[in-house]
Amino acid sequence: MRRSASLLIPLTLILIYYGAWVALAYFLLTRYPGLTEYLPVGGIDDLPGANIDSFEPVYTSVERNLLTGAAPIRLFIASIGAAILSVPVSWAYFITSRATRIDQSFLQTILILPLLVTGIAMIVLNSIALAFSLAGIVAAVRFRFSLNQPSDAMYIFVAIAIGLGAGIGALGIAYVISLLFVVATLVIWKLEYGKTMSGPFLTMLTRRDGGEDEY
Repeated sequence: MRRSASLLIPLTLILIYYGAWVALAYFLLTRYPGLTEYLPVGGIDDLPGANIDSFEPVYTSVERNLLTGAAPIRLFIASIGAAILSVPVSWAYFITSRATRIDQSFLQTILILPLLVTGIAMIVLNSIALAFSLAGIVAAVRFRFSLNQPSDAMYIFVAIAIGLGAGIGALGIAYVISLLFVVATLVIWKLEYGKTMSGPFLTMLTRRDGGEDEY
């Protein structure tokens, strides 16, 4: 098992990466206010107000924006945002991976899956018919994919979450998910939480000696 090294340098670079993209987005919006129409942000605020209580088509402002001629541009920007936010997730996998060899296909999945989910979320919108159609298509395909570590499933989930956030026009939510996941993963890895049962606190908490043998 690879021991955790210094966390200061990689964490600083990752935070600079997140901050630089926020600064760039703020600069572009300040310089070109018209970009607000195409930027996929704020979508999460409109979804709870849709009051969807039937199977009839219900369109919020998110759907109305996506169904306009600007939809391809919004999809393009949302996909770029999803890709940008998935890159630090792959870095966290690089840093914390316990494997001697990195699975290239898994890393590519982490980077590409958010783009795919972003497009799917924009296609489905709030349409139940489209959602069931998509479920039927996915069910017709048989997947065989095994994860090397149980923790690898977290990276798949966060990739899906980033794609969903970008797809529904809530890129800010996807940003927060990506940032918190990367920081929490690196901090827990650095602290080696749960590696040993030694220490007075864990001994008191578990009611057993740190050197007690397993049965």
